[in-house]
Amino acid sequence: MSFCSTALHFMDQKKSDSFSEVDDCDIEPIHVPGSIQSYGHMLIARRSDLIVVGAAGLQDGWSRKAMGQNLASLFDGGFADLDPTHLTGGRPKVLNPVRHQGESYDAIAYLSGDHVVIEMAPRPDGATLDAGFLSQLEMSGAAMERSSTLADLYRKAARLFRDLTGFDRVMIYRFGDDASGVVVGESCAPHLSGFMNHHFPATDIPRQARTLYVRNRVRVIADVDAPVAPIAGTEPAIADIDLSDSMLRSVSPIHLQYLRNMQVAASASMSIVKDGQLWGLVACHHAQPHVLSLTTRLACQALADSLSRQIKLREETELYRERIRLRAHEDMVLGRLGPDESLAQFFAHSGAELAELVSADGFAAVQGQDLFTFGSCPQEDDLRALADHVCHPGSLKAYHSSCLGRDHPPAQTYSDRASGLLAVTMSTEVPTILMWFRAEKLQVVTWAGNPHKDVPATPGAVLEPRASFEAWSQQVRGCSREWTAAETESVTRLVKLMLSARNNQRIRQLNAELRTTLRENESLIRQKEFLLREVNHRVQNSLALVASFLRMQGRSAEPSVRAQLEEAQNRLTAVSLVHRRLYQDDSSEIVDLSIYLAELMKELKSSLDGGWNPLIETDFAPILVSTDKAISIGLLLNELIANAAKYAYAGQPGPVSVSLRQTRNLLRLEVSDQGVGADGTTKGTGFGMRMVAALVDRLEGELSTEDNAPGLCVIVTAPTG
Repeated sequence: MSFCSTALHFMDQKKSDSFSEVDDCDIEPIHVPGSIQSYGHMLIARRSDLIVVGAAGLQDGWSRKAMGQNLASLFDGGFADLDPTHLTGGRPKVLNPVRHQGESYDAIAYLSGDHVVIEMAPRPDGATLDAGFLSQLEMSGAAMERSSTLADLYRKAARLFRDLTGFDRVMIYRFGDDASGVVVGESCAPHLSGFMNHHFPATDIPRQARTLYVRNRVRVIADVDAPVAPIAGTEPAIADIDLSDSMLRSVSPIHLQYLRNMQVAASASMSIVKDGQLWGLVACHHAQPHVLSLTTRLACQALADSLSRQIKLREETELYRERIRLRAHEDMVLGRLGPDESLAQFFAHSGAELAELVSADGFAAVQGQDLFTFGSCPQEDDLRALADHVCHPGSLKAYHSSCLGRDHPPAQTYSDRASGLLAVTMSTEVPTILMWFRAEKLQVVTWAGNPHKDVPATPGAVLEPRASFEAWSQQVRGCSREWTAAETESVTRLVKLMLSARNNQRIRQLNAELRTTLRENESLIRQKEFLLREVNHRVQNSLALVASFLRMQGRSAEPSVRAQLEEAQNRLTAVSLVHRRLYQDDSSEIVDLSIYLAELMKELKSSLDGGWNPLIETDFAPILVSTDKAISIGLLLNELIANAAKYAYAGQPGPVSVSLRQTRNLLRLEVSDQGVGADGTTKGTGFGMRMVAALVDRLEGELSTEDNAPGLCVIVTAPTG
């Protein structure tokens, strides 16, 4: 972003000092710069024998002297106790300080492929983790806890990070749903201008940069004018070694020029990660070169984690309060639905209350040829076309848009009346579409410089950073105030309650006439249930028959074949559980995934050895998904549980944790254990992981693993829609 000002720290390094040619920032290999910042030193050793094969930054011929030597023999044996088996990818290990030519250095170590990377930075006087420093860190966390609002929290956090780091300017930067961002908190030295409430486009931070911000959470550029130190080595691949976990990785010349244009000599950023997702950044600027000690970096990461927890707590508190307010209003609206009143009558005289429920400017209900409106709404033809557009999406979950003209181009003609839409479809005989409208709200967005700056379109042209960061205002049209999560939940719940009340009313009105029909229907239902049970019974019998056949074959089969047959039996068991679970479910289209998985886990536990039952913990957040997606997630969970049961503890019972969360429009399923973890070897036939990959692909999701220290955490993220 132009927030390259704040440090687009991960738009790192081509290997020349000239500007790169225009290309797609989203595919730039920013993790392999081939050089480091010159204030520190680096040693690269083979993981197998710890022989040094690469170095950078060491002066006085040390780089040449270190080549070919064992790490344990360098720096007066400072690395003699280093054990590569204790290192994990993505988590640098802090080592004891070392000395070189009379200087003391902080040191860290991490793995990069088949190599161990050692990074050293000068250790400033007084950079110790003493009681005073810990007390300061504790008081900073307590100060954030005392914040009364989110705005107050952002303001305090910026000041606390400025006190901790000594930077001239510190900003709290929050990402939006579209990856654009805005400065929500700031603390500046008196002589500096601020960027409070300034916006920055999503293109300013490429996708792979945001990914690295989650992995490497503290990044410092000590001096924008300092030369870089190239990485040299005895192996060709050393120059392109992956430095994703590096604290010294060099910086893109384009980004350095951005900082110079802002008159910034040093910068730093700390990632704010909430629920595994990048929420924002703590971005720091300084007018002179400025280095942070390793102790301060670690304190910054701890304080950023504390800030993340406080943000989550306050967001959840605000959401809870809004839900309570909306519940009270829902009760008032439903109180107007009398026992002898039809929905048509209810809509005709309750439009004002329905609109007020979610602070809408207009409300409309479309049911077949009937149309009811209140307040500011589009014309009848436009309303019917819009109802057709949202009928199906609104039946699955509430449809919402705060820029309707962008999501539904025909709506641009009536944006003054309906720039925002919240819609739900009620499952009546003839679908009833309820729509809430918000009128256009003109917004003046302040940018840190013009976000529409020209970029050369000629192939091979040089990409240059913009030089102006003066406030640039833009009027945004065609958008309304955002719909909140609590508001979308409220209208969904209201529709369900209205439908329930309507059904109860019809039952009371038609009770006498329906007695005979009810008896006939009950007979039909019994027949239907009998047929369904028979189908389920036959499916279960067929699965049991195949499982028995596999067991019989396995008794006389070779050990390798027997293992494959047992694996096939497990697959049949999983299919049987999922089938039985869905057969018992009341919904044919939409499933509450938390209830579905909780009940499925009960059956999965019963299929395992009894010792597993108290050791498997679950925590499922309620998420509505389609039935076919629930099937895939159920099979996927079964595979992950089965894999943990087989390999994490060598087949013996051990702790396993399963959680389900939702962040924005993504669900996040985690299965973690405290067992042996991933050691790089392949266990079993590999069929299970191929099945997992196929299921994740079907969900259009992503599969990743993290070191659980000890054990392994497998993470599946996928869209909820």
